[in-house]
Amino acid sequence: MSKDILKNLPGALLPWFAHAKRDLPWRQDKQPYHVWLSEIMLQQTRVEAVKSYYTRFLSALPTVADLAAADDELLHKLWEGLGYYSRVRNLKKAAQVIMDVHGGNFPQSYDEIRALPGIGTYTAGAIASICYDLPTPAVDGNVLRVISRICNDNTPIDSNSYKTDVQQRLAEVYPGCAGDFTQALMELGATVCGPNRAPQCEACPCRDFCLGHICGTAEQLPVKTPKKAKKQEERTVFVLSCGDFYALKKRPDTGLLAGLWEFPNVPGCLDMDAGMEAVKTWDLRPRQPLRQVERQHIFTHIRWQMRGLYLEVSEKGGDLQWFTAEEIRRQTALPTAFRQFWEEIDHV
Repeated sequence: MSKDILKNLPGALLPWFAHAKRDLPWRQDKQPYHVWLSEIMLQQTRVEAVKSYYTRFLSALPTVADLAAADDELLHKLWEGLGYYSRVRNLKKAAQVIMDVHGGNFPQSYDEIRALPGIGTYTAGAIASICYDLPTPAVDGNVLRVISRICNDNTPIDSNSYKTDVQQRLAEVYPGCAGDFTQALMELGATVCGPNRAPQCEACPCRDFCLGHICGTAEQLPVKTPKKAKKQEERTVFVLSCGDFYALKKRPDTGLLAGLWEFPNVPGCLDMDAGMEAVKTWDLRPRQPLRQVERQHIFTHIRWQMRGLYLEVSEKGGDLQWFTAEEIRRQTALPTAFRQFWEEIDHV
């Protein structure tokens, strides 16, 4: 029965989506650049957080050509606070491919879209279906949750084989208005059948044929493979000031937070005395300790336990670059792990 049950989805979801869909900035048109940008921004990020970023990004870079030619510092600043900065670097790489290989025209086939840097099966499926009405499912965690509940399936949804199976089964039931169907599935999984809360089955357009609802198991689904514990690291972060200037340095071009600005930092958890001694090894003369704060930041696989030491130094120097507060606010992209220490500046 679960193999055939998905045939009921278009008839239930399309009328529901027509009146229940949220008014989102990226749903104002079906321009591939706009859909692509929104889908990349929405990866690992809440809708409400993305809205202002999306509008600001398009205001600064309204076309693919603008994105392809954009300065990396501008890109990082526009992305500041969204995290997963490889996403915006891949956006630029893909834009350059569109300009160089496709003559500035966004590709219109699934395979060509999928071949662009930073675009996986989900994003390619979303763009191809929403922009070109191709029957290409866009299967993410929200969609997998919906399907696992409708089919009352306790297969772990984070297995690649399950995702592939769902993609194939959905492709078989896609209607002619593929873009609306893709967005309806997304909308259901983000709202009525959303994450980290009980499903709102009484408001669901699929409740009459959803096996999870019928069997009373919807709240126990989906099943996921238990996650490994995150690796923990300690870091001491130095917020060094000299008059109106603050010290920053660039991270390496590869690895975690590649190419972004950071406050100088070292492994381990130093107290203020040890921190002042560490600063001296950078050919700086600490003059006055100001404050110590404790923070943490969680990456996908790592948790940083962070101690921030705020210090005045006698003169600018060391292998560091020095910026005014206005320059940091206006032109340097600080990832969230370090920006949380910057946000304490007014309280020092």
